[in-house]
Amino acid sequence: MWGKGECCSTREREAGRMQANRFLYLAGIKGAPKKAKKKVEGGSNVFSMFEQTQIQEFKEAFTIMDQNRDGFIDKADLRDTFAALGRLNVKNEELEDMVKEAPGPINFTVFLTMFGEKLKGTDPEETILNAFKIFDPEGKGHIKADYIKEMLMTQADRFSQEEINQMFAAFPPDVSGNLDYKNLCYVITHGEEKD
Repeated sequence: MWGKGECCSTREREAGRMQANRFLYLAGIKGAPKKAKKKVEGGSNVFSMFEQTQIQEFKEAFTIMDQNRDGFIDKADLRDTFAALGRLNVKNEELEDMVKEAPGPINFTVFLTMFGEKLKGTDPEETILNAFKIFDPEGKGHIKADYIKEMLMTQADRFSQEEINQMFAAFPPDVSGNLDYKNLCYVITHGEEKD
């Protein structure tokens, strides 16, 4: 049941935090466009890029991130969102860089446009899946989290420990220490989990 002054259950709040965490992770995916260079032209076109259920999920994430409820996401909102997700020492420069990716104030339409551009800038799902399948010769659909961590931190475009932590916070390994890379690939390319 809800606690005094709460608008949702603990389970719903946790689900919302996980959703916000995944959106923050997707915002920083390696290989995704670093800057949204296009100005938003007419708000209606961006809504045709997504299905209605996706738009609703983006709206929920936006609402969670808009901590001061002013209809815009700013540095303070991002800092509060990171703090709610347990990441307390976010550098000002990192927050400024995130805000600078937008062509102006980040309202919901700009937020949706930015994620549309991020998702458009990723490789096709099949390409990402094939990369993970190299580490899964038995085709189980999952790989040991420790192994993928080692590979991501030591090979090619190396991830930092912070990037690894963000990935595992957004996509935690199961109780056996396995990462469901098929779901991860789907979320990276579609912006939502499979049903």
